[in-house]
Amino acid sequence: MSCGTRKLLSPYLYLAPALILLGMLMLFPMIVVLRYSVLDNVIMNKNPGFAGFRNYRDVLTNPTFRISLVNTLYFTVMSVLFHLLAGLTFAMLLNSPLVNRTVKSILRVFYILPWVFTAAVIAILWRLLLSPAGVVNYILSTSIEWFSSSKTALHALTFVNIWAGYPFFMVSLLAGLQGVPGHLYEAAIIDGANEIRQFRHITLPHLTPIIISIAMLDFIWTMQVFPLVWMTTGGGPIHATEMLSTFTYKLAFSTYRFSPAAASAVIVLILSMSVAFLYIRHQKAREQVQ
Repeated sequence: MSCGTRKLLSPYLYLAPALILLGMLMLFPMIVVLRYSVLDNVIMNKNPGFAGFRNYRDVLTNPTFRISLVNTLYFTVMSVLFHLLAGLTFAMLLNSPLVNRTVKSILRVFYILPWVFTAAVIAILWRLLLSPAGVVNYILSTSIEWFSSSKTALHALTFVNIWAGYPFFMVSLLAGLQGVPGHLYEAAIIDGANEIRQFRHITLPHLTPIIISIAMLDFIWTMQVFPLVWMTTGGGPIHATEMLSTFTYKLAFSTYRFSPAAASAVIVLILSMSVAFLYIRHQKAREQVQ
């Protein structure tokens, strides 16, 4: 092998272990699921035949799938929106010069706590707080079954997810706020701009690239949330909190319909990849501008 060929191949040799591992852990399972989705009830059938797009048709025409899709979109959009609002509010509070440094340090600890807890801890904590005899009902002087009522379960679950996820936005936006040049605010004050105008014309334009990036990432992550939903409501009551993730899980491991479950998983993958494609395009456009 010539010296030039070695130099040409050496970067790929360094990348080879990571690429092989990536292929084994990600690419191979995806290919298997795609294969299962076009076969006739794999695993339960010893000799599954080719089913074409029948599994996809069965999933898309399933009423529970439609309910889970609507629930997932509501859960995801509301979570991302309020993650942004709560994260931005707390980030601006922690970045404000009016707040004492000691108070800021204490608030940082409290605000970051939800991000430290695992999904299991969050589920147990909020199931206790929102139980009919819990603290929330005691404060409100009610006896609402927040996770057991079809009218409140989805809203309660969304609230819990908002509480658990806003620190990611807060930390990211706080870093962005601390990167805004101070002389811009000084010039704005000299020009007579109030706080609202400063936020609109200085703060928001500097934070917009960060907001778009973390919002797209959060949309992808939230759309695939499973542990929190499963450990709080399990998709109930009566499919009131059924998500695409729990719908797919139940198809596979409750009814043992593995081929439709694979088709459902592929649909979720396509939805996630659509948002991921937009995220990558945004990142490339941002790099070209810079």
